[in-house]
Amino acid sequence: MSCNMTLENYQFHYSLINNLDKPIILFLHGFMGNIDEFDEAIQILSDEFSYLILDLPGHGKTQVLGGDDYYTMPKTADALIHLLDDLKIPKCFLVGYSMGGRLALYLTLHFPERFIKVVLESASPGLATETERLERIHRDSQIARKLARSIERKDFAAFLSNWYNQAIFGNIKNHPKYNYMVENRLQNHPVELSKSLKLLGTGCQPSLWEKLKENKNPLLLIAGEDDKKFVNINTEMANLCDAIQLKIVSNAGHNVHFENTNDFVQNVKEFFNKS
Repeated sequence: MSCNMTLENYQFHYSLINNLDKPIILFLHGFMGNIDEFDEAIQILSDEFSYLILDLPGHGKTQVLGGDDYYTMPKTADALIHLLDDLKIPKCFLVGYSMGGRLALYLTLHFPERFIKVVLESASPGLATETERLERIHRDSQIARKLARSIERKDFAAFLSNWYNQAIFGNIKNHPKYNYMVENRLQNHPVELSKSLKLLGTGCQPSLWEKLKENKNPLLLIAGEDDKKFVNINTEMANLCDAIQLKIVSNAGHNVHFENTNDFVQNVKEFFNKS
């Protein structure tokens, strides 16, 4: 059962399922996802783990009550730590996908004492140079404007269709549950999504490349073999730090947990259960 919790500048829509004192995993969905993002993976993992799922700012039923600054990565990360405090979760496992993976990496690098082990699926530390960041901010702003104009359902559906034509998503449109995933994405509000893209996007986030070198928390990077861009980024990340492992999953592009749920879950279980 989902609940709402109001913090100073947010009202978070979340669900916490505690299974007989089993360790908790906090799941952070990707851009245009929501609280249901990891449903299939959770069904398999719930035999061994408890879980906390939520809508990130700009998504689903979570509301940002403060100004636009509260969509940014530092503010969102602080709010999630406060949410964990209010739910009396001093330490947990962490799984983040894409945008949620970038946020998960920020969390573990800035609040390492709060996370036991961390899985980053199709994630990056952001962009290393100011030039790259400015170019990405410009591109994301253009996409965000187009998204904000997609108020009509048919326009939003067309935006989603174009979004999933990107090379990183491989053959996701051929997945038997692709239409179900799109229907789930359509539950979001385009204007709120546009704010998330502009303010929590890769260009706006703090670059974490240098800080990643100092990481001591065990990290597992997961990338789909058909997502060459993130295979390369994750390989570079793994070479920076001895605490990082990398798994390349077959029959998947960017959205590994959706396209190859069983292999994704197997990698997560083995990593979290390994002493």
